[in-house]
Amino acid sequence: MIGLLAALALTVGTGETWLFTIDHGQPAQARKVEATAKPARGEVKVTVRALFGTMMTISNNSAQGYTFQAQLIDAESKAVNARTCTLPPDNQPALESWPQKATGVRISDFKPAKGGRC
Repeated sequence: MIGLLAALALTVGTGETWLFTIDHGQPAQARKVEATAKPARGEVKVTVRALFGTMMTISNNSAQGYTFQAQLIDAESKAVNARTCTLPPDNQPALESWPQKATGVRISDFKPAKGGRC
């Protein structure tokens, strides 16, 4: 089951920016883009950087906010669960930061948010 879940998740490497939609709670139609790209209505934009550990900026250009799962991927491709905040609606950016250095962040399991957390 873990392998299946990893196949549905999107792994964003450090230094990368991706746009995607959410389909049945998982990233869909994902494509790597330039950092200056703007998400269309219904798309999510995510960027991962190496800054004071690992930093992820994520924005959601839809009317629905989401909670989601994130895992930090280390140099040996091991995944460690990471705490995340609610992804707000209406293209408001969320900033996630973790002290660990990671080669990427795997995101998945998007669920409609009922309020915010963090």
